[in-house]
Amino acid sequence: MRALLLPIKDLNNAKKRLMGVLTPEERFGLAEAMLKDTIRAVQGVKRAEKVFVVTNYKPAMRLAQEAGWEILHEEEQISESHSVDAASKICEKRGITALLRLPLDVPLILSNDIDELFSADCVAPALIIVPSRDGTGTNAILRAPPTLFPSHFGSGSFAKHLAEAESAHAHVTIRHNARLEMDVDDKADLRTLLEHDLTATETGGWLHASGVEERLRPHLKAGAMTAR
Repeated sequence: MRALLLPIKDLNNAKKRLMGVLTPEERFGLAEAMLKDTIRAVQGVKRAEKVFVVTNYKPAMRLAQEAGWEILHEEEQISESHSVDAASKICEKRGITALLRLPLDVPLILSNDIDELFSADCVAPALIIVPSRDGTGTNAILRAPPTLFPSHFGSGSFAKHLAEAESAHAHVTIRHNARLEMDVDDKADLRTLLEHDLTATETGGWLHASGVEERLRPHLKAGAMTAR
């Protein structure tokens, strides 16, 4: 049985690497908009048989309940790696054979991007992984079985996950997908995101309505002129 896992932390503490660029209220607004884009994409997925949400953030629990997803309530959030690994153990005990962890800061994501990952050959032991835009982080990661190896989200996680897969003698598939690779962690990511067509996204609407887009636009134009 294939399933999706969404680890959702308290959005009030999200996007700390954007401190100094966005106010606390803006960081919350951006994180909330990106979460909505992710949820929209997940709701259209056809190849996942279950969706799990691991969180202790009450608004996320309400969203999960409305969508009919299963909530894995955690007492405290130590780290994303800890949350994902604890949830993966529960999912495996419930009969999940392949588990895809998705990040919540990839606002360009489409349902088809997720289904495409599930359509790949994933006979255990196997890893399907999508790196971050800079090639060092891990954006999407599908493991069969779910507890194939521990998570190492954070700096250098892509190389760490590949090394873990090699030690587990797993078949590794690296997938490149521009939408899944476009995460937003820092100011450079935010500027790069604004170069994309965000018309159909909640994130694009928020960036425009909040004034963040307008603030960053002069820098984008200056960068373009310098490049010429």
